[in-house]
Amino acid sequence: MNSSSERIFGFETRQVHAGHIPDAETGARAVPIYQSSSFVFESAEQAARLFGLKDYGDIYTRISNPTTAVLEERLASLENATGAVVVASGMSAQFLTFLTLLEPGDEVVASSHLYGGSATQLTHTLKKLSVKVSFVAPNDVPAWKAAITPKTKLLYGETVGNPSGSVLDLEPIGKLAKAHGIPFVVDNTLATPWLCRPADFGANIILYSATKFLSGHGNAILGAVVDAGNFDFKRTPSIAAPDPAYHNLRFYDTFGHYGFLMKLRMVSLRDIGASASPMNSFLAIQGLETLSLRMERHIYNAQKIAEFLEKHSLVEWVSYPGLNSSPYHALAKKYLPRGAGGVLSFGLKGSREQARERGVKFIEALQIFSHLANIGDVRSLVIHPASTTHQQLTTEELDAAGVPPELIRISAGIENIEDLTWDLNRALHAASA
Repeated sequence: MNSSSERIFGFETRQVHAGHIPDAETGARAVPIYQSSSFVFESAEQAARLFGLKDYGDIYTRISNPTTAVLEERLASLENATGAVVVASGMSAQFLTFLTLLEPGDEVVASSHLYGGSATQLTHTLKKLSVKVSFVAPNDVPAWKAAITPKTKLLYGETVGNPSGSVLDLEPIGKLAKAHGIPFVVDNTLATPWLCRPADFGANIILYSATKFLSGHGNAILGAVVDAGNFDFKRTPSIAAPDPAYHNLRFYDTFGHYGFLMKLRMVSLRDIGASASPMNSFLAIQGLETLSLRMERHIYNAQKIAEFLEKHSLVEWVSYPGLNSSPYHALAKKYLPRGAGGVLSFGLKGSREQARERGVKFIEALQIFSHLANIGDVRSLVIHPASTTHQQLTTEELDAAGVPPELIRISAGIENIEDLTWDLNRALHAASA
């Protein structure tokens, strides 16, 4: 959204205005909710051109929608990217990316520090599609290099591992991907573009669970796929070769740098049907308008909570990249200079055999923190991952993911920090009783 003088507007301005101008007919300032399944064609010729991808426009909300399009343009602006496709959830954003880029027999190299649902999708769902996945320690660059084979078609990781709190060393992995001519896909959910733009360090495709910090209110489930526009897909068979699902259209030849997103939208999203609800897109837009303000408070509270827990006599360890004691502190300074995000984890003192019992006592004693399976809400949230979000993983997989049985994850909200530490202190003593 540049003016005639080509001014480059700041992040805070773009998070409020990018992708939208007031409605021409009504003058409505807010983005309208186009709660319509489909859209009328101007003529039979226009309908044919839309279906033939010779004109761009809205046909059916399963594929695109004017409300969702505003969110897509805004996210692309905040990432300095080519474009974005918003879909039903973060998990569907991830799966549609894999489905668009991979063929049976292909391989993926991924960080072992992933959200539990992501790890399951990579391990089991992709196996059903005859795709092999190798997991490596997030910052063991030689291990990443050794795991790459001629069949490897993408590298995958999370900017900040959920819930381990590890920070991915983006730059060397991005260079590794570039050297092998394969895309580097990064889930940036915990960082958001306010804290880190992975494309600045070599990432090519950025994924989001927009349910989390981007929306910030816990009201909507959404995901997003963002193409940085810095990867040449002309040698990627799934994008460059004739596509029999679309009358042998060559998406790269036809759309250039938009080829990946067009293939994802017009083939993968069309066929799988994981479409975003216009209402949910509207809700996400409302949250996105205050992203920078909320992130400042999330970071402040997370830092204070981490420091409080680190000094507490009933806490064994704390994992938060904002702490000087964190092995990821230097990486956080490099990739997250505004702050290390709003999520942290810690372990209660005591034996591992009694970890679950202590965790249950701790969580049930809390008054302000909500016990639920989400992060990035304005409310402070808490969960015990080993028995919930990561329950499907084996003990070995939990250890590899950096999720010991005593780990408790906190998503710091925007409440009064003194109230939050008061609540945590009470619950810690209740758990040790």
